[in-house]
Formats: sequence, C-alpha cells, structure tokens
Amino acid sequence: MAKYRKLSRTSSQRKALLRGQVSALLHHGRIVTTEAKAKEVRKIVEHMIALGIRERDNFEEVTVQAKVPERDADGKRRKEVVDGRKRTVYTTVEKKIKKDKPSRLHARRQMLAYLYPVTEKGEKRREDKKVDLAAKVLDELGPKYAGRNGGYTRIVKIGQRKGDGALEVVLELV
Repeated sequence: MAKYRKLSRTSSQRKALLRGQVSALLHHGRIVTTEAKAKEVRKIVEHMIALGIRERDNFEEVTVQAKVPERDADGKRRKEVVDGRKRTVYTTVEKKIKKDKPSRLHARRQMLAYLYPVTEKGEKRREDKKVDLAAKVLDELGPKYAGRNGGYTRIVKIGQRKGDGALEVVLELV
C-alpha cells in the first residue's frame, strides 16, 4: 500500500498543488476540491495544526526600545532642519514583543518552508497586505484547537463535478 496518492501528477506538480491548497485552506478556512486531493491536504494541515498546538505557549514576552517617527496632524512624518538638511524626528517607545523559543522558531520555519506566501488584495497595489500563515497557525489555530485530540478538519461531500464526474468535497477547518 502506498504512503500517499500520486494524483496523476509528477512529484513537482503534486508538491506545488498540495502547497497551494494547504496555504489556501489555512488562509480561507475552507476550500472546494476533489476527494482524493482533500484527503492528502488533510494529512498535511492536521500535522501543521498539531505543530501549532504543541508550540502555542512556547515564547517569552520581551520589552524592547523602538524608534518611531513622529507624525503631524495630517499623519505625515514630522521633519526638522538640522545642518541645512531635512531630517525625520524620531521618538523612542517601549514595545512588548513575543520572542520565540528555539523549538517554536523551528516549527515556524518548518511551516514557512512549506507554505506559499499569501497576500490580501487591497483596492490599490500599495494597500496589499502580506499574511503570515505560520503566525496564524501558532497564534490563532493552536490555542483554538488546544483541547482537541486530532480531527481539526472536516470533509463534506457535495456531489459530482459536471465536467469529468469527479466527486467534489468541501474541506474546512472545524
């Protein structure tokens, strides 16, 4: 018996397909796909969420000093002239940040090595935002599923696809 389904694709095509679907599922929470693909994606997503659960509290909060530019009433950076040149005025602010411990950092890097980068589109190109899926798994999904022992996804059959008759399913996070 094989360890995985080949999905009628070469290894590079199969890996790209699964990476894309795993990234889409973690970003949107549900995807529509064929049953065979859903069963393969489910294995990978369940493993990533298990990583997130294991490492959810494995960080320490550290206070750091950061230089932040001062803003004027219009929201633009405030400038002042120093030695005949315009310079931005900065203030020092203390911020609390989460510093990953080594095992959590390793888990984050494992996820980032597999997941594709995701951007949410804004109305204008400069309004596009990058989504950190690894942070989402560690900070949102890990604590959400902490009380569950597996079974983080659900497959719901929705019928046959019109073109080729393949069984379509909805794969969603529970």
